[in-house]
Amino acid sequence: MTDPLIAGVELGGTKIVCLLAQGPEAILDEVRLPTTTPAETLGAIEAVLDGWRGFAAIGVASFGPLDIDRASPGWGSITVTTKPGWSQTDIARRLIARYAVPLGFHTDVVGAALAEAEWGAARGLADLAYVTVGTGVGAGLVAAGRPLDGLSHAELGHLRPPRLAGDDFPGACRFHGACVEGLASGPAIAARAGRPATELAPGDPSWAMAADALAQLAQALTLTGVPRRIVWGGGVMDQPALLPLVRKRLGESLGGYLSLTALDDLESYLVPAALGGRAGPLGAVLLGRLALVEATRA
Repeated sequence: MTDPLIAGVELGGTKIVCLLAQGPEAILDEVRLPTTTPAETLGAIEAVLDGWRGFAAIGVASFGPLDIDRASPGWGSITVTTKPGWSQTDIARRLIARYAVPLGFHTDVVGAALAEAEWGAARGLADLAYVTVGTGVGAGLVAAGRPLDGLSHAELGHLRPPRLAGDDFPGACRFHGACVEGLASGPAIAARAGRPATELAPGDPSWAMAADALAQLAQALTLTGVPRRIVWGGGVMDQPALLPLVRKRLGESLGGYLSLTALDDLESYLVPAALGGRAGPLGAVLLGRLALVEATRA
């Protein structure tokens, strides 16, 4: 059976990627757009989709926070965000009204998690977490091959981790100061070091500080009992010394508490992303595919 043709939209804080695809080996078109105002951006996305024909569903993987509760009157919208002008922006309902096809809507990190499970670093695993470390820190959880949802989507980048002794850096998160994002995101590392993370040597102590915060996030994810693997993406993770530091610190922090085969080899449990910049838009394609499956069953 041929996979359906899906219009996938990764809506990021600075750019948008639109894919008309069945999967990574069957991409019919790809269009990149800048993220500007909601009116300009959504209009530009609609202009792209108007030019495509034959897609069976739409998937949107967006920056957040998002309202993902189907029972909520605000479902399908960005809620309160730090990106100027985008709070309370409706996305999903607007696109459904225009195209009258099933639409899947979730965070960009959940989209990336789905894509890494289907085609990337967690291929064949139905239960995983994807963590992105870049301008912010976000985590997406997938269980039994589907996004793990409840009241809302996860905002695990804003957990407040235990601090290393002597670390008095106040953190860079405007909401929580020294949360994981405030300690380990690219801007946080730059604020601590006084220069961009890309300019830091592998042995700079700022990496160990960031790794400790990320290891606490990894421990929280591990202790949920959900992920069989944690995949790490985002620009900050391009520093080759960082992930080994996170693995080492996680092992020390767990202290042998969990006797699980998956944790015997942390190099296989904490792994780098395989899909790079394609994870988000391919994840949007999978969100559209899931929405189509649900509509077919209804």
